[in-house]
Amino acid sequence: MRVRQRRGPIAVGAICAVAALTVAACSSTGGAPRSSDDGSNAGVADTPSATIAMITHEVPGDTFWDLVRKGAEAAAAKDNIELRYSADPEAPNQANLVQSAIDSKVDGIAVTLAKPDAMAPAVEVATAAGIPVVAFNSGYESWKDMGVQQYFGQDETIAGEAAGARLTDDGALKTLCIIQEQGAVALEARCAGVTQGFGGTTEILNVNSKDMPSVESTITAKLQQDPTIDHVIALAAPIALTAVQSKNNAGSDATIVTFDTNAALVDAIESGDVAWAIDQQPYLQGYLAVDSLWLYLNNGNTIGGGTPVLTGPAFIDSTNIDAVAEYARNGTR
Repeated sequence: MRVRQRRGPIAVGAICAVAALTVAACSSTGGAPRSSDDGSNAGVADTPSATIAMITHEVPGDTFWDLVRKGAEAAAAKDNIELRYSADPEAPNQANLVQSAIDSKVDGIAVTLAKPDAMAPAVEVATAAGIPVVAFNSGYESWKDMGVQQYFGQDETIAGEAAGARLTDDGALKTLCIIQEQGAVALEARCAGVTQGFGGTTEILNVNSKDMPSVESTITAKLQQDPTIDHVIALAAPIALTAVQSKNNAGSDATIVTFDTNAALVDAIESGDVAWAIDQQPYLQGYLAVDSLWLYLNNGNTIGGGTPVLTGPAFIDSTNIDAVAEYARNGTR
């Protein structure tokens, strides 16, 4: 039995997920900070050390995952956790990484479920082995049915609908929605939501984020071919920044908007190259995924009591960019 408590799981109020500071306050129930005369280990939980594997579908070079990992590392440092991070964009390979974590007898697993059908067997093996599993970022529609304890992320369909409504308010008539990984359920849900929430016409364009030069040329060609496209919505910051280049190459007047941010994207909003971004708070997702497992292992808690904990969506644009710019440049937003 891996849960270090005698009583059944006790739900922590969903308010713990509202902000990182609140989460930190809730997390302190699992163990008092460790201190010493020389100050070493100050702020580290006085709970048994544990090993948590975090396995994502990261595409190499996508800075979004740097934010997730920093959040996970911050929680691990606080919680006396050894964090083992690994990633592969191919679902079968990601599933193999989950199996490797199971074989190494980790205490908990945090995983993204971009392609749930491919990941389900590995998750089932983990739960059957008594290893608690939480999901984050991808898999909102399927995590519960897979036997996963908790989920941290955003409802991608709702986020897409919010983006579509914003595009309508902005006066858009024809939008190009770019999916950088065909078959990834979260990305397809975003574009489906945009289509539902938008009052104009939405066209889907599939590109391969593993080959960024081809992404640029494909978007450029599309904008040259169809000058009626007045807005381009990317689903990741690197794709949005590439779309800015494509727009310039094509001589297009299209407005670029996006999901997700990084430091360079913040600069692009400040300069006006990108009009706005939807922020799902990846740092918070990584932090909550690790911290929730620590809480469960040491106190039987489940944040949200078995309901998904939403970390987005929120809009970042010229009206509020100053509030997050400093954190983005520090690599945490």
